[in-house]
Amino acid sequence: MRYFAIEILFDDFYDVGEAGSGLVAFAAATGVMPLDMPESVLVRFKGKLQDGMTLRDLVNAIPYYAIKQGLLTVAKQGKKNIFSGRILEIEGLPDLKVEQAFELSDAAAERSAAACAVQLDKAPIIEYMTSNITLMKWMIANGYSDARTLGRRIKAMEAWIAKPELLKADAGAEYAAVIEIDLADVKEPIVACPNDPDDVKLLSEVSGTKIDEVFIGSCMTNIGHFRAAGKVLEGKSDIPTRLWIAPPTKMDAMILNEEGYYAILGKSGARMEMPGCSLCMGNQAQIRKGSTAMSTSTRNFPNRLGIDTFVYLGSAELASICALMGKIPTVAEYMEQVKVVNAKAADVYRYMNFDKIAAFKELADTVTV
Repeated sequence: MRYFAIEILFDDFYDVGEAGSGLVAFAAATGVMPLDMPESVLVRFKGKLQDGMTLRDLVNAIPYYAIKQGLLTVAKQGKKNIFSGRILEIEGLPDLKVEQAFELSDAAAERSAAACAVQLDKAPIIEYMTSNITLMKWMIANGYSDARTLGRRIKAMEAWIAKPELLKADAGAEYAAVIEIDLADVKEPIVACPNDPDDVKLLSEVSGTKIDEVFIGSCMTNIGHFRAAGKVLEGKSDIPTRLWIAPPTKMDAMILNEEGYYAILGKSGARMEMPGCSLCMGNQAQIRKGSTAMSTSTRNFPNRLGIDTFVYLGSAELASICALMGKIPTVAEYMEQVKVVNAKAADVYRYMNFDKIAAFKELADTVTV
């Protein structure tokens, strides 16, 4: 058995499954259905995150260290990928907020992993669930459908909070591979290069590259990333790049607007997109043909963000500096520009705990489940 640190709560449990026609026929003939559990690859972080480094740099550190160990290759011919079809298990970052853990797990698909589990302590999970209970009660009060489904989720979360339990790896569990990453060794940002999320390099290897467009958005971002971009770009206007801003949810957009970050980013010349996937899916807009971009999205496959484009993937902090400078900065330039974010880190990286936001809590408190 493997651990799953982020508990998944289902509305109801039914003895109903879904499978391909071959498995269904096998089950009908024999009365049983085989279910193979994939092997796991363990990524174990140790130490403390260095100044100026972000969770996105750790996302890119995973393929970077896998390449160093000979477990992953970039070339398509004879490609080696230890993560393909396996479960990516991540240890060593137990105090991450759940929103931060999503950043690591969302990128598992780019590793071609079958699933991802992040080992967290109970405290950040309880904090996240408490916040979401308030959010779901607020949704009920606002007439969201289906109130019964939301009510069942609320009760399930309350029951887990009352008796929190986490699954853990068996003692002596075996893995297809173990990748150890010492955070003391991650001293500069790591980016994915055009046009392959596996083609990761240190910032110093790509600095100076001209950047035409920047996209800050997708499921790899949270509200803190947009505040960070706002801090970098505050007071600036007529930046040399075309900057696209797309918060992942309407709630993010609402809070960012209330806090004045929409005004700051808009003044810089940013295009404020509708909350959602936006350029990440390429289904609402695209960057200019043949342009070079820095993006916070999950993937940079050819033609995904635009036709004949060259797309780098990195953190929102790095992306906003690229937007400001019109190029990928040197490590020294990055460290200098990111100081303004680090100086206000406690405020910048506040996550949306709805149970502490009056506009949500006051209405949520009127709901009894």
